[in-house]
Amino acid sequence: MKRVLITGAAGFLGSHLCDRFIREGYHVIGMDNLITGDMKNIAHLMPLKEFEFYHHDVSKFVHVSGKLDYILHFASPASPIDYLKIPIQTLKVGSLGTHNLLGLAKAKGARMLIASTSEVYGDPLVHPQTEDYYGNVNPIGPRGVYDEAKRFQEAITMAYHTYHGVETRIVRIFNTYGPRMRLNDGRVLPAFIGQALRGEDLTVFGDGSQTRSFCYVDDLIEGIYRLLHSDYALPVNIGNPDEITILDFAKEIIKLTGTTQKIIYKDLPVNDPMQRQPDITKARALLNWEPKVSRAEGLKITYDYFKNLSPEELNKVEHKNFEAYVKQ
Repeated sequence: MKRVLITGAAGFLGSHLCDRFIREGYHVIGMDNLITGDMKNIAHLMPLKEFEFYHHDVSKFVHVSGKLDYILHFASPASPIDYLKIPIQTLKVGSLGTHNLLGLAKAKGARMLIASTSEVYGDPLVHPQTEDYYGNVNPIGPRGVYDEAKRFQEAITMAYHTYHGVETRIVRIFNTYGPRMRLNDGRVLPAFIGQALRGEDLTVFGDGSQTRSFCYVDDLIEGIYRLLHSDYALPVNIGNPDEITILDFAKEIIKLTGTTQKIIYKDLPVNDPMQRQPDITKARALLNWEPKVSRAEGLKITYDYFKNLSPEELNKVEHKNFEAYVKQ
């Protein structure tokens, strides 16, 4: 049985990766410091003999006994709310954490895949974004702690690949959604659904003309799985190129939820990307991958998940200083 270490295992994407590798017959070692993860996401895996969990911060030395075939590094805060609340930890997990895990991969002879992000492109001047675009990033802006952590993560990963010969893979993840997202983490899809479920008006930042492209989580996990088992070491975009404006998306959520709330407008956050759409030509050619789940289908599944949350989860406030972030 092959063994895989998945960091950020109790998070949104990490928990879905754990599920997939268990289904594929792997022994999965999940690791998470639970700073943004939630044990309920992997509670169903805890009784399984094929799964073990380590409560650990990968920014500190990482030890795993026995052989390791693969490492998937998905430990990181992943929303603007988190960057504001824990900026130093965000930088450390992308730098020190990645360094520790690359050292482990080198020692074990394991192949390592890192979770990079479309945020490496910043507020892009090229549209849609291709992997050879260098990006337009403000390193000292409010999003800089995440953007630069991920850009450094890519750089040190390629250094270990070229200098030490470590087998590495880099996935650049675009907006992804689905069950197990944190409802109030500041990202637009759970924010809109949460507001609708609470009977609040939907908040659009700016005039709503900025665009996003939303990929359902099952499609993303399939792309990551294929990339890990490919022989390609350079970054690959994985996301859904079906682009929509935030204003039109708000209208879709109102229609989906059958609510009667208004759309209200607030100031646009600093350095908020105005366009976000992946060019997935490389993923199609190298991995024979493209998204299968339509936005209508994926939103219905996600909405049904959020509807079943407890009142405490529905009304939980992740961070009260989001307005401060917006006005910086």
